[in-house]
Amino acid sequence: MFIQICILIAGLVLILAGAVFLVDGASAIARRLRISEFVIGLVIVGIGTSTPEMAVSFLSAVRGNADMAVGNIVGSNIFNTMFILGLTALVSPLAITQSNLRRDIPMNIIATMMLILMGINSTIFGLGGNILCRIDGAVFLAVFALYMYLLLKNGRQEVTEEDIRKTEPQKTAVASIMVAGGLAALVFGGDILVGSASRLAAMAGLSDSFIAITVLAGGTSLPELAASVTAAVKGKGQLALGNILGSNISNILLILGGAALIRPLSLSGISTIDLAMVLLGAIFIMACAYLFRKNLIDRFEGLIFLVMGGCYMTWLFMSV
Repeated sequence: MFIQICILIAGLVLILAGAVFLVDGASAIARRLRISEFVIGLVIVGIGTSTPEMAVSFLSAVRGNADMAVGNIVGSNIFNTMFILGLTALVSPLAITQSNLRRDIPMNIIATMMLILMGINSTIFGLGGNILCRIDGAVFLAVFALYMYLLLKNGRQEVTEEDIRKTEPQKTAVASIMVAGGLAALVFGGDILVGSASRLAAMAGLSDSFIAITVLAGGTSLPELAASVTAAVKGKGQLALGNILGSNISNILLILGGAALIRPLSLSGISTIDLAMVLLGAIFIMACAYLFRKNLIDRFEGLIFLVMGGCYMTWLFMSV
């Protein structure tokens, strides 16, 4: 078991290192292509820090391990909202803009509702099975593409020459190498991580979904944690909030959508409590705009997120 734990840790290290190189390289390229900081925060960083989840879920789908593929995403979204957003708000309150209220926060709720309604339609409606089929995956990807179009259309602005100079000394070629190297580390790290996690689950008598929601979700969410807390410390609350929302939305629509296209995914190993926590987090972000200090996720609300996450983790461990 010790060897498998070492392999799992090595996989996590590779994934995290790959994510850092990928995000840094993509950000430099985005600046040179004159994409705004807003888009970088919501798209480049948000999706970039979700690439560990993408590597794990795609490889799990290829291997036919649906519990690992879906559990990784469900757990990551819970961890992103309850722990990362909660901790980030404790560091520095996060402002919620009108664009967030009109587009990004509702899309987070819509993506979560799509996952629930299409993923457990047998439990809810008594129809079919609790499976995300290839058609569901195609719908997820189409909605994601539409969201990206609206985001780029409304959120793009010209970057000044001063902003471009700030990207030095990283040249476009260097940034491209960083992106390629980061992707390679993510794929290889994800491969050995899925294998070691599956073997550890069997050794310990735990389900794949439990390991995915705890170890994998927490480990692959570390890039979001680092990016969001760093942004909060620097007073860039929109970058932090955009990173979390972008990660949650892309986790469901892009990653699960793509994984379902590779192979239909059963949600039989995911409980309704797990999905309810994802939805509760998405709705509470919206509620934060109207509670206490309006249009702000303040420190008290950040504490509420952490308490909810702590209660969920306690229930999860007690139900093993």
